[in-house]
Amino acid sequence: MESVADNPLHARPSTAASLLSTGGLSKRYPSVQALEGVNFDLQAGEVHVLFGENGAGKSTLISLLAGAIQPTAGRIFVNGESVTFDGVHDARARGISAVFQEFSLIPTLSVAENLCLGEEPKHSGLMSRFVDREALHARARSLLSEMGFDIDVSALAGQLSRAQQQMVEIAKGLRGDVSVLILDEPTASLTDRETQSLFALVDRLKARGVGIVYISHRMQEIKLIADRITILRDGRKISTIEASAASEDRLIELMTGRNISNIYPQIRANPGKTVLEVQNITSLNGVREASLYVRQGEVVGLAGLVGSGKSELFRAVYGLSKITAGKVIFDGNDCTQFSTAQMLNRGFFYLPPDRKAEGLVLNFSSQNNVVLPILSGRLKGAGGWIKHRYGRKLAQESAHRVELSRRDLHRSSGLLSGGNQQKVMFAKGLTQTACLYVFDEPTVGVDVGTRSTLYQLIQSLCESGAAVVIISSDMPEILHLTHRTYVMCRGQISGELHSPDINESKLLSLFF
Repeated sequence: MESVADNPLHARPSTAASLLSTGGLSKRYPSVQALEGVNFDLQAGEVHVLFGENGAGKSTLISLLAGAIQPTAGRIFVNGESVTFDGVHDARARGISAVFQEFSLIPTLSVAENLCLGEEPKHSGLMSRFVDREALHARARSLLSEMGFDIDVSALAGQLSRAQQQMVEIAKGLRGDVSVLILDEPTASLTDRETQSLFALVDRLKARGVGIVYISHRMQEIKLIADRITILRDGRKISTIEASAASEDRLIELMTGRNISNIYPQIRANPGKTVLEVQNITSLNGVREASLYVRQGEVVGLAGLVGSGKSELFRAVYGLSKITAGKVIFDGNDCTQFSTAQMLNRGFFYLPPDRKAEGLVLNFSSQNNVVLPILSGRLKGAGGWIKHRYGRKLAQESAHRVELSRRDLHRSSGLLSGGNQQKVMFAKGLTQTACLYVFDEPTVGVDVGTRSTLYQLIQSLCESGAAVVIISSDMPEILHLTHRTYVMCRGQISGELHSPDINESKLLSLFF
């Protein structure tokens, strides 16, 4: 491993040709060393992937490179010149643009207004104080067209799907004269077709000499687009290797410090009684005449493209959207019009896909988040008092099962890495006695080590007799973890596959 001693605090960039480089870059917060003595360089016309577990320091490094935060020690070089960024605008003036995982669009403005914000074209002459709406829309359409994205530029950003918002963020990042583009998990919300459009754009940018810093946990993506890979662990640089020489096993070993021979466990199916039966339901959120069943002791998948309705189906079943026709039979009872609280209290645990918007109270400690689902049940004592000691015990037991450290259990959830936030979400489901667990995009934005932990937990739940549903846009999760899989297309279930017939070609044919 590369130590701080090996990398002097004011090390020069590794080559004079580097577009962007760092020397001994460090960032310390009051309670944690987020980054320590990192040397990194980016060449013109290359894709340099940052790879590491959640909390390894990737987001801290790109935030420093983009001017979003200031380093505690070390230096940043642009074209060999030492620079200090006073903010994101200062970095952009140097040609460095970042597209972060957290969106920055203003929801009440149109796509065109977001894309041209601060640089709106104006009329000439006496009308120079007013925005030229026609020119504004033309500029926005041109930018999106160059990227291969088809989006209505007059639509409000807040009304777009998450995938469309991601496309607009990427287009926004490419506005102006960009020599360095930083992309943080850019395909997390994109369909395969949209991902291919993005990769084609990356190829064009490379041909123009743009250097790209790319964060992804998806091995297939890294193999397709990376030129070099820098692995971070616990805030330190472990190694930089050529992508052509990087096997999946080697990357995982460097990232985690241990060998994970099989990410996907072999989950034994032992189907028991039917826990959930959905009978021809139609709902206000776009589901049409959908039927399925889930039994104890099996993992059922729900697959489909972005916008297919796969998430909407279980949101309706869980009481988050009104069902207008059909029935939901849960644990032998008609629960068609039950509220979310009623479903939760009957033993239905639902993990939403957006942990920050729906899954966690970010200013609460992780411990308080973990026990939230049982505040009105197991934790309520005589006279309505909360049994805090019992709650702490339950939270610690659940945290241990998901490999969440005691330190992180007492930290504010908003300060945790994405992977640890996802562990908190899973831990919430372990404090209650549930007979059905529905995991909606369970590993989005989560590293391989954390994935392995969460998959083993899913295995434990299933093999102990629980019914498990995995709603996922990640094809390997569906292929390797499920015993039966339903596929959705345009709000309807287009087919059902049983293992061993769950394969990529059959899934894709049902997607369309």
